[in-house]
Amino acid sequence: MPNSIKSMIACGCLAAVAVLAACSPRRIPPMTVTDLMEDRVLLDGVLLKCNRDPAKAHSDSDCMNARIAIERLATRVDPAKEAKRAEDFEKSREQLRALQEKQRQEQEAKKPKMDAYHLPVIPEESAPSPKDQQLPTVSQTLP
Repeated sequence: MPNSIKSMIACGCLAAVAVLAACSPRRIPPMTVTDLMEDRVLLDGVLLKCNRDPAKAHSDSDCMNARIAIERLATRVDPAKEAKRAEDFEKSREQLRALQEKQRQEQEAKKPKMDAYHLPVIPEESAPSPKDQQLPTVSQTLP
């Protein structure tokens, strides 16, 4: 009988472990960098989760992969788009320069032009000497 109780307990334990193993959720493998780069919505979700819990973000493999995916996406530049953007920038800069030049010319047209050769000549009066500027004394004012 003791053997049968021990065997029943052992079978019960094995059954419990089997049930718990079957009921526990499977561990989801971490997302790869390429998966995150291909699915931007998933990438945003992982980054949102990582930003909510910064302590977990430094150790979680999903957060590290998301950061790597963001860096790789940031370095990806389509040369055609970059050339188009540079061309548009240059075009708008030239338009701005033309507009500013037009405004400058309009401002210059409004101002009267000064000709240094036809300015009126104003004679310069020399300052009186200090001897001439003496104030009258009391003896000079009394008769």
